[in-house]
Amino acid sequence: MFGARVVVVQGGRDEAEKPFWISFADLMTALMVLFLVVMGVALLAVTKNVSEQQKKEERYRQNIELILERFAQAAKRHEGIKVYKDRHVIDFGQRAQFAFGDWRLNVQQEEVLRKFVPEIITLANDELGMSILKRVVVEGYTDTKGSYLSNLNLSLQRSQRVLCTMFATSGPYLLTDQQKEQVRSLFFVGGYSFNAIKDTDEESRRVEMRLEFLGIDEQRTGRSALPGNFGECALR
Repeated sequence: MFGARVVVVQGGRDEAEKPFWISFADLMTALMVLFLVVMGVALLAVTKNVSEQQKKEERYRQNIELILERFAQAAKRHEGIKVYKDRHVIDFGQRAQFAFGDWRLNVQQEEVLRKFVPEIITLANDELGMSILKRVVVEGYTDTKGSYLSNLNLSLQRSQRVLCTMFATSGPYLLTDQQKEQVRSLFFVGGYSFNAIKDTDEESRRVEMRLEFLGIDEQRTGRSALPGNFGECALR
C-alpha cells in the first residue's frame, strides 16, 4: 500500500503554457496575402483608367477623321475646293488666289466663298461638330517677293478680305444675320507672310482655312451675345 506509485498528470500545465499569439511566420504570411490583395485591386483600378483613356483617345481620333471626311464630301460639291486631311486644311485653289501685291477678291471668288461657308457652319454646329471642332482659322499667304513684314501685312489683309466677303451686304449668296453671327464666333484670321509657300508664286498668293479641334474632354466655349452691328469693310 505504501509502495504504490503516484502518477502526476502534467497535461493541464502543458496546455496552459502554450503561446496565445500567432507565430511570426504566420503573421508575415497574412501580411503578404493582404499586400497582394491591395496591389491586385490597385492594378485593376489603374488598368481600368488606362483602358478608359485609350477608349477616349480612339473615339477622339475617329471623330476627327469622320468630320474631315464630311468636310471633304462637302468640298466635292464645289469645283476647285479640296480638303487636305493630313493638314486639316480647306484649300480653295484658284478660287481664293490673289493678284500680285493685291488683297482683293473678284466677284466670282466671293460667290464661291459665300456658297461654301454655310456648309462649314452647318457641319460645325451639328452634334459631331460641336463635340470636336474648336474654330476655323482663315490663313493668308504671299509669295516671296518683297520684305517679310510688308508681306505679313498683306497676308493679313487677304484673310480679312475673306471675312469681309462673308459679311457683305450686297451681291449674290449673301449670308443671313444668324450665319454671320456664327462666322463671328467660329472664324479667326491670321497672316503668315511667305511661310509655307507653294510651287509657284501664283499658288502662294492664297488663303486657306485650317480646322482646329478641341482637346479630349474640352468643350467649345461660346462668346457672349454681341450686338448685331457687324460694321462695314473698306471699299475696294
